[in-house]
Amino acid sequence: MTDLLIRDVDVIDGTGAPRYRADVLVDGGKISDIAATGLPANADKIIDTAPGTVLAPGFIDMHAHSDLRLLTDPGHFAKISQGVTTEVLGQDGIAYAPIDDRTLDIVRRQIAGWNGNPADLDFSWRSVAGYLDRLDQGITPNAAYLVPQGTLRLLAVGADKRPATPSEIRRMQDLLAQGLSEGAVGMSSGLTYTPGMYADTGELAALCEVVAEFGGFYAPHTRSYGAGALEAYAEMIELARSTGCALHLTHATMNFGVNRGRAPEFLSMIDAALAEGCDITLDTYPYLPGATTLSALLPSWAMSGGPDAALERFEDPAMRERITRDVNVNGSDGCHGVTVEWETIQLSGVANPELDRYVGKTIVEISAERGLSPVDVFFDLLRRDKLATTILQHVGHEENVRAIMVHPKHMGGSDAILVGERPHPRAWGTFPRYLGHYVRDVGLLSLEECVNHLTGRPAERLRLRDRGRIEIGYAADLVLFDPATVTDTATFESPKQQARGIGHVIVNGVCAIENGSATGALAGRALRLDADAKETR
Repeated sequence: MTDLLIRDVDVIDGTGAPRYRADVLVDGGKISDIAATGLPANADKIIDTAPGTVLAPGFIDMHAHSDLRLLTDPGHFAKISQGVTTEVLGQDGIAYAPIDDRTLDIVRRQIAGWNGNPADLDFSWRSVAGYLDRLDQGITPNAAYLVPQGTLRLLAVGADKRPATPSEIRRMQDLLAQGLSEGAVGMSSGLTYTPGMYADTGELAALCEVVAEFGGFYAPHTRSYGAGALEAYAEMIELARSTGCALHLTHATMNFGVNRGRAPEFLSMIDAALAEGCDITLDTYPYLPGATTLSALLPSWAMSGGPDAALERFEDPAMRERITRDVNVNGSDGCHGVTVEWETIQLSGVANPELDRYVGKTIVEISAERGLSPVDVFFDLLRRDKLATTILQHVGHEENVRAIMVHPKHMGGSDAILVGERPHPRAWGTFPRYLGHYVRDVGLLSLEECVNHLTGRPAERLRLRDRGRIEIGYAADLVLFDPATVTDTATFESPKQQARGIGHVIVNGVCAIENGSATGALAGRALRLDADAKETR
């Protein structure tokens, strides 16, 4: 008797090959047989599918901000209900391992807008190994982890804006090597976020050399997605070229008015580097607005020294005036080198309940309501919410999104922030939006191509030796969906809505979603890089 039989289903195997009809047998968490329809019905569980139902590998989210949510809500319905069976954590250069007591307090406060700051969570781990072990205590999807470069800098240098010394760089290299040896799949950076943005190219190169030695990849949030975006991408490509490190350009976009229609220039840079032999991939989310924290719009010098130092600067009239000039006139490096367009900044979440009534409104709307200038609203929100406010930033361009999405090195990444009352709908809708809107409605990709973007390709980037395909011997991370009805229902007004058309989601052979409902199974685990074999297990 085997564990599970999925009968008479259209299989899209994750390679990009045409679909075929088959029965699929699962045993011991693995795909044990794939055969023409009619396998004997001698399984503990049998799923009979409706005509047209597709079986695909589970989707892999290459950019997730679920580092704490997986611990506080291991059922993780927002993601598992989309068909996501693996997430990549530790993004944008700031995360929770490796860590020490001093740095943990800074990190928790700085990215409370990304992950919340739960007072009752036991933060007893300090190493990457400890964090991965904590995930192994019970989560619904699988998870891989990137060592965050900004946290390394906090540990070795501190929160100040200054160059790292040679000894500090060596300490960062040692911490990175330890994290990679403990199972991290690579390194992330947040080069518009402090303190990671204080690193120069030479410092980043020294770290990328370590990543390359372990067979991992570097996933930078670059120095700009606005003014200077192409130059920022060029810096990262040169790092890949000079260090031999695999490069994954996370949430690869060309945003703000200065970049309308310029995606082909960016993609030509990628193609030229690929032709030279560089190992480069990228991910995107299928929406126009971005999401971040309100404090991210500050110029980098204003965040030097950490959250307390920034809050103190707001009380100094001369410092306020200097910040005001940067965000309104000069262009803030935190806002990608452009001046802040206040009408594009919409609040999505707050920590202070006194500010709840502003969620969903733009800075300009709040400004008109309160009779204050937009920049005074900006300072007031940051101060009263202690930098924890999250925002949507309406700065994307459809032609750029589509051009990047069809590139042969493209993968899916939600960049989903799950906290706040009105988070970006990508937290609940990214993967069904690819399948429904861009495949079925727009016809930008075939279904087989899109599934490859969301499964097989990211599995190769992560060096997952037995995931991302429907193949005998591979892990049974699977999703059953109806391509005629699969739809993202999450909207900007009502973002916490389950997608339609996804019936079953299976993680390591166990049903996490059955007939659209969560089962409560916690069959996911941490996926660790095997540095010796240069693969993930």
